[in-house]
Amino acid sequence: MTTAVPASAPVLTPAERRSAELEQQLNRDPGRFRVLTGDRPTGRLHLGHYFGTLRNRVRLQDLGVDVFVLIADYQVLTDRDTADRLQEYTDGLLLDYLALGIDPARSTVFTHSAVPALNQLLLPFLSLVSVAELGRNPTVKDEIAHSRQSAVSGLMYTYPAHQAADILFCKGDVVPVGQDQLPHVELTRTIARRFNERYGQVFPEPAALLSAAPLLLGTDGGKMSKSRGNSVPLGATADETARLIKGATTDADRHITYDPEHRPGVSSLVLLAALCLERDPHEVAAEIGDGGSAALKRTVTEAVNAHLAPVRARRAEYAADLTYVRSVLREGNERANAVAERTLGEVREAMGTFR
Repeated sequence: MTTAVPASAPVLTPAERRSAELEQQLNRDPGRFRVLTGDRPTGRLHLGHYFGTLRNRVRLQDLGVDVFVLIADYQVLTDRDTADRLQEYTDGLLLDYLALGIDPARSTVFTHSAVPALNQLLLPFLSLVSVAELGRNPTVKDEIAHSRQSAVSGLMYTYPAHQAADILFCKGDVVPVGQDQLPHVELTRTIARRFNERYGQVFPEPAALLSAAPLLLGTDGGKMSKSRGNSVPLGATADETARLIKGATTDADRHITYDPEHRPGVSSLVLLAALCLERDPHEVAAEIGDGGSAALKRTVTEAVNAHLAPVRARRAEYAADLTYVRSVLREGNERANAVAERTLGEVREAMGTFR
């Protein structure tokens, strides 16, 4: 008689283990923590953002965590072709946040440009890191590789230190990120540690809360991105959503299966439908079976449009009252300014510098 050997639990990386422990602490005592998260206003938020980060922000807010949401408008200076649409994109972010459930009474939404004290932290932070440390940051490398500019400004290299200022100005101790953003959190921890060692204890060392959301590919089969024209925006109409999904990359095999390694395009669409339907992707694929890509895309379109219908309805209501929407940002900026001024005062005292 043979004895069945139980399947071994997956081996967690140190970052995954720390994130799992942090999740438990958040559930036990959410009021202890402050989250910093946000977006660059360089285009419309899309389904990748929604399942990757936006839903999690609302979850943390509803749990009772103090959530700060940054609209990183100063970082648009590294994308000069989008700076002239800054107000449009900022309004769009606000509309998406509110429609998805960000509550201004419980979360603080603010912009870089409205919080001068935050940006004053950049200089002392840059003095704590080397050029090599900034240059080897994966996000900096990726942005440079995909830049449509003939030359990259020096501001691009300050991006990681600026993100550290974003997190530390409010003494954020939890940063929700994907695996690709871990280097930013690690550099922020390094900056906080070096500042505290040199000047005295001021900043916490923030921890990364890793997203459990699977990766959704863009309609071209690559990484879904605002800047690469391959996403399905949250603010899209039902018809626009149908058109974008219809043009998504699949493959020649008519039988639909969920196999992310060997059929990434098909599997990403199956996963999107499954997420919207709150079902297992293997079951969704099995139901479509031999229906081919046409049936798959029809299923995905119907699932996405049904899932987003209430979000789109709320977004339309907020879009009809931009005066209120912009007042949310003004009030958030006031709260963020008060926090930033207190932190900058502590930094000046620690460094022995005064007004």
